[in-house]
Amino acid sequence: MDILISYGYIGVFIASFLAATVLPFSSEVVLTGVLLAGGSYWPCMVAATLGNTLGGMTCYALGRLGKIEWIKKYLRLDITRLQRVQHWIEGRGSWTAFFVFTPGVGDFIAVALGFLRARIGPVIFWMLIGKALRYWVWMELVYKVQGN
Repeated sequence: MDILISYGYIGVFIASFLAATVLPFSSEVVLTGVLLAGGSYWPCMVAATLGNTLGGMTCYALGRLGKIEWIKKYLRLDITRLQRVQHWIEGRGSWTAFFVFTPGVGDFIAVALGFLRARIGPVIFWMLIGKALRYWVWMELVYKVQGN
């Protein structure tokens, strides 16, 4: 984590991207480290949101390819759980991409949206909004704690 923090905004982008795809770690740790080291608010917000959104869209793309073996191998997702999430999403639309930031279920939502061939424009829009809101809340908490 220290290496990513030392890269500043690029480290935040990389951590956020990887956290949304293959590595089981929290991008919030790197984001907090960069903020506490003097990183500026908006560059951190943009780097974290774009990195995490692109990572989420990677999961969407793997779902769109429809290769179950890749999903098992690279994302390590339980296929039964993926099917349950996919069933929940059916009929609800692309707005469900807003919840891709949710721990434990977000990757399933992104992959399921890809499987269902949800329209990419609305998926990107709602995913971006959800992830931006997540990082905004986190950064506000960091500033509140740091101010005390």
